[in-house]
Amino acid sequence: MERKVTEALDSIARAGLRSPKIVTLMITNGCNLSCLHCWPESRPCDTTLPVPTDTLKRVIGECALLGVEEVCLTGGEPLTHPDWFEILSFACRQPGLKRVRLQTNATLLTEVEVRALRSVSFMGLSIQASLEGATPETHDRVRGPGNFERAFQGLKLLAEAGLGKQTQVEFTEMEHNFMELPRLLELLDKLGIGSLVSGTLVLGGRAARTDQLGPPTPSQYRELLDLYHSDPQFRSRYKKLGNIAALEWLRGRSYPASECCICIETPYISADGKMYPCLMLPIEKYAADGVHNRPLDEVLMEAVSFWAELPALNRRRSVELAPCKKCPGRLHCAGGCMGRAYAATGDPMNVEDRCVLRKSVYSWKVSSTPIHKENDPSSPTRT
Repeated sequence: MERKVTEALDSIARAGLRSPKIVTLMITNGCNLSCLHCWPESRPCDTTLPVPTDTLKRVIGECALLGVEEVCLTGGEPLTHPDWFEILSFACRQPGLKRVRLQTNATLLTEVEVRALRSVSFMGLSIQASLEGATPETHDRVRGPGNFERAFQGLKLLAEAGLGKQTQVEFTEMEHNFMELPRLLELLDKLGIGSLVSGTLVLGGRAARTDQLGPPTPSQYRELLDLYHSDPQFRSRYKKLGNIAALEWLRGRSYPASECCICIETPYISADGKMYPCLMLPIEKYAADGVHNRPLDEVLMEAVSFWAELPALNRRRSVELAPCKKCPGRLHCAGGCMGRAYAATGDPMNVEDRCVLRKSVYSWKVSSTPIHKENDPSSPTRT
């Protein structure tokens, strides 16, 4: 096994790629909700078989042998897998894994689940919970009636159990909820949650087929930038627990991106056993089959042959995309995420779907208060 792992890693290096560091592993495509923006288009959990537990344990163990540093257990809704805690506990015991992350919509977190999570002594465990607003009306518009209260109760239980600092809230930026970000930060800060990360709505999956949701507008982005510079309380709270794309882009707008797309450093394994180079690139052209029934190193060696074109493709985007030629953020953005571009347009050689939002940030002018020096633009920006 050790020799085969070495061969796989050597093959990745020879192709000019970097070995996997964070693996997102879908343990089921079943979910208790039916959210309007669902990217993998999960199915009802009572009609969907979860991935067998022994299969998942083997894959997780092989990830650790390959030098993977973090495994993210996702779905669907992972808590609908009957053995979710056994799988999570197994991952937390794997030598070499530094972090294990559980993604959840938080609606199924009761005292029983939280007590189980509390029993895990592994310091690298984190919980990533979804919240789509600071009010029931906003959140439930996306995730269904009553689910804000259920999710918020789950977060409250985590905080009361001493797991608040290990919990990160994931927020999907949309036109109807974007300006609730400051209020949501305040709620989470008072609750004792460790961090909030926002990401703009992906115009793929179910979101591509609904007219009920849309991304934020450039004017909303500019309004948030104005607020950050005019409101010391919001600014302080943001520095404590926030990671919002608009503000992170502002920090890095005058500086070249340090590297191109990291692609296969963050592979994604779906519930049907396909491995993709990235969570944002679930494209059949780049799918490696059979992860559930053959060794992971074997799958990787096969996948390298068609993943090897990705870095060059991303470099082409950074110099060839016409809309980027005169953009003030060209060096920092380089056309954005090619996975998002593909999801929105079907062509990775287009700019990503957030182009107009990025431009609104890169062209924004500080109206009164200069951006603060403690936001060191030379540090790695979070996008």
